[in-house]
Amino acid sequence: MNIRQSFLLLAQGLLLPCALGNAHAQASKPDPLHAWIGATTPAALTAWIGERLAAEQKDIDALMAVKGTRTVENTLRPLDDAQNELALAGDQAYLLYSLADGAEMRDKAQAELNRISSAATDLSLNQGVYRALAAVPLPAGTSKDDLATKHYIERSLLEYRLSGVDKDDATRAKIHALQDKVTEISLNFGKNIANDVKKVPATRKELDGLPADYVARHKPNADGGYTLTTDSPDMLPVEDFSTSADLRRRMYIAYHSRAYPANEPVLKSLLETREELAHTLGYPTYADLATADQMIGSASNLKAFLDEVDAATKDASGREYKQLLAFAQKREPGVTEISDSDSRYWAEQYRKATYDFDAQSVRPYFPYTQVEAGILSTASKLFHVTFQRVPDAIVWDKSVTTYDVLDGSKRIGRIYLDMHPREGKDKWFSSGPVVPGIRGRQMPEGMLICNFSGGVAGDPGLMQYDEVVTFFHEFGHLMHHILGSQNEWSQQGGFNVEGDFVEAPSQMLEEMFRSYAVLAPFAKDYKTGATIPEPLVAKMNAAGAYGRGNWVQAQLFYSSFSLQVHDQPAAQLKFDDLWHTDHDRFLHTAYVPGEHDFASFTHLTGYASNYYTYVLDKVIAVDFFSQFDPRDLLSGPTAMRYRKSVLEPGATEPAAELVKDFLGRPQSIDALKAWVNVQFTEGKQSAAREGK
Repeated sequence: MNIRQSFLLLAQGLLLPCALGNAHAQASKPDPLHAWIGATTPAALTAWIGERLAAEQKDIDALMAVKGTRTVENTLRPLDDAQNELALAGDQAYLLYSLADGAEMRDKAQAELNRISSAATDLSLNQGVYRALAAVPLPAGTSKDDLATKHYIERSLLEYRLSGVDKDDATRAKIHALQDKVTEISLNFGKNIANDVKKVPATRKELDGLPADYVARHKPNADGGYTLTTDSPDMLPVEDFSTSADLRRRMYIAYHSRAYPANEPVLKSLLETREELAHTLGYPTYADLATADQMIGSASNLKAFLDEVDAATKDASGREYKQLLAFAQKREPGVTEISDSDSRYWAEQYRKATYDFDAQSVRPYFPYTQVEAGILSTASKLFHVTFQRVPDAIVWDKSVTTYDVLDGSKRIGRIYLDMHPREGKDKWFSSGPVVPGIRGRQMPEGMLICNFSGGVAGDPGLMQYDEVVTFFHEFGHLMHHILGSQNEWSQQGGFNVEGDFVEAPSQMLEEMFRSYAVLAPFAKDYKTGATIPEPLVAKMNAAGAYGRGNWVQAQLFYSSFSLQVHDQPAAQLKFDDLWHTDHDRFLHTAYVPGEHDFASFTHLTGYASNYYTYVLDKVIAVDFFSQFDPRDLLSGPTAMRYRKSVLEPGATEPAAELVKDFLGRPQSIDALKAWVNVQFTEGKQSAAREGK
């Protein structure tokens, strides 16, 4: 993480009770790399963070004490060490803030995040450090390490300038105050979402169509009714399978109005503060500031890119909707439009009728434990690593599983999988760093935070196929972190690439899901052990290709909203109106009155104006995947070339160069066009053959 980067962007997930009571989380003394080991109370967390910040200051003092010629070793080295301490503190404090079991610990972690962010801002505005770094001669060598160090220095100096280090004392003090305010507001925005789990009552009749194991997990109340929640394991099956349009609408409105109205003034304050910060730094809008160090380069380039993708996918989206509406009208002649709350249900019904594929038919082949083992096996073959279970690892909750990552016989990283929902835990799906990597000194560690079904006795955790895709996606982030953090500098790991490249490796790994050769080894019926039939996977792939145009258009909707709230005067913004306008521009489905989705749009804190990352990186990801031999995805030569060219470099060179190194050219939108239109180009068979 660089000195300008928010701690809110990528670090996710760590559950820690106020006073850890289970044996897995107990330890006799604090661990300098892991906050949950030993620091088991709010006071102990404060002390642990204090030690990290004291170490950071000691490194900066050593840097500033240098006399004579500035060198990489006497200047860049202590600066990187200082940033490593900030990253350790920031990553883990944010995990605790997001996922700690007790409110007291979460509140303390939030307070500590404010302190850490303030220390990071101090460093980003430290003119003495900036001048010292600027005085370091750039390496003249052509080795990978020399080129990586040169890029690190140049990139760090750019981030310093974008932070406002060259401003006068009064202006820098104002910038510091604004940055501190942004952090505090952002944390409050996320906290309001995490704390607002809504309950949705339902009758037994309204549960018709839902999987039997779903119904079995929910026990009737005394009055015979049922109580569902807006947690993902409850919400998604209702939207996909419930035959009750009324329940689907109630669930949709409940889920899409979380943290409303509490977050409306919070978001307005956040955007006003960012706007003032951008103006103070000399930028017309915050979007101009936020894109200045990204692959996209500028807000104007971003707008042009979104228009290009819109033109490339709008026709496909319109065609999909016409097909869906015509289908719904045959089933229910009175239907005149399809609402947002009904769109997932009707899409499932359309896939079932058109492709002879019922999404529930594959769930028995995807029990959670088998999927976990299968994804580890897939990653092992693809990335030429092995995963070794660490059953005695000290973890923060007994449900967390831990694996060491080995490259041959060498241990190169550790991963933690925290995969099932529990009270107080963050409700989303994410991957993040736990420990940065420094070659020869500090092994990288990362974690997955997910909320899949399972994890309790008697529940096999049968997953929908799109949930398995999500698992692949998040694991792609994790492998980028582990493999890309074997470099000399702590801030050149996989999560330190330009923000608008970070989703490319994760979205590339999603594409592996469509391969029968990938699925067959682990997709086995949880009762009989029978392997998933290849014709069923072919149908799943054909059905899954339907709706890709709509998916891209939805991403453009979120991207446009994110951009607009950051390039328009914040005081004039009316969130519901803008959300509705952008919705109708990109989506054909009917807006549902009563939703206030902006209030729980968590990407507005971390990605700010740059949600477009998912669109740009889908373009890159499918272009990457097109280079693989579909007959030999995992063991062919392309897999190792991908690891060496894209993942292992981490942030040692510009992301655009990583793309060129692998593709031999810049990314092209042609692969995205083919990916979206495969459902039309040759009909069902073309989409089905994607996985062959």
